[in-house]
Amino acid sequence: MKLSVLGCGRWGTFLASYHSARNDVLLWGRPGSKAMAQLMAERKNSYLTLPEKLMLTEDLEQALAFSQVIVISISAQQLRNLAAQIQQYDVSGKIFILCMKGIEVESGKRLTQVFREEVTQSIQVAVWVGPGHVQDFSAGIPNCMVVDAESPETTDFIVEQLSSDLIRLYKGRDLLGTEVGAAAKNVIGIAAGMLDGIGYSSLKGALMARGAREISRLIRAMGGNELSAYGLCHLGDYEATLFSEHSHNRRFGESFVKGEPFEKLAEGASTVKALIMLGEAYHVDLPICKTVYSMLYQGKSASEALPLLFQRTVKGEFDY
Repeated sequence: MKLSVLGCGRWGTFLASYHSARNDVLLWGRPGSKAMAQLMAERKNSYLTLPEKLMLTEDLEQALAFSQVIVISISAQQLRNLAAQIQQYDVSGKIFILCMKGIEVESGKRLTQVFREEVTQSIQVAVWVGPGHVQDFSAGIPNCMVVDAESPETTDFIVEQLSSDLIRLYKGRDLLGTEVGAAAKNVIGIAAGMLDGIGYSSLKGALMARGAREISRLIRAMGGNELSAYGLCHLGDYEATLFSEHSHNRRFGESFVKGEPFEKLAEGASTVKALIMLGEAYHVDLPICKTVYSMLYQGKSASEALPLLFQRTVKGEFDY
């Protein structure tokens, strides 16, 4: 099998490297990208050394023509721009797998919706999300992830072709819930880091329970299966996002409340804007998302906002 991977960040590079053991893989990076320049010059980055058989290119047309299955792993907010570039080429009949988590800030749209709006050809679109860090996978530590798509046949094909003992893929059957849950877990991860930053780490258990409940209400209101919030796309990804030293979102939240700089990508900082928009559109109260938003964008202090996070009056734990 041939596989193209678009995006040479830590996750895209790992997927390309890992799958090149059994497949012919071509990794594309944006021209001018520092990450791609390093890979081409040194055949390694700070996480791994590239296998000899893994091919590299900065030519998007070449990468798209190389394979019928194309993995995309870039920043969620850059997807529309890349999709518009892809539309310029003939990609009819190909399968695109979005290995990223986020919601477009400007529109509040899911990533498969964004991709479909820009690439109007006859293609199949899927998402691949869930727990797992490059550092752990590179050390041989296995994990489970979930694939979801517009058609069950596409989901089945991807799982059958790309599942392995290291990355066991499960079949999702709720694309909306899978996408929203995966994006939202990054916001809960920021909240967890904020709790760590002020010494309230013991509240992360409550954050997990209330966070999953909060997002399940949103998924239900949007027309998805609320149980998706309790699967691999969201709750199943909490350990990797709320507790791991490798989590960019958790580290961003901790650094934020401590007033320390953090320069790596934390998708949740953008996603929370979109979730607030969706909460208003679907009339769903999102207290945790609102708390994170108030601190990031409205100037509320950690000492003011975080202690109130779980003091919301409710009739019962599972009331809507």
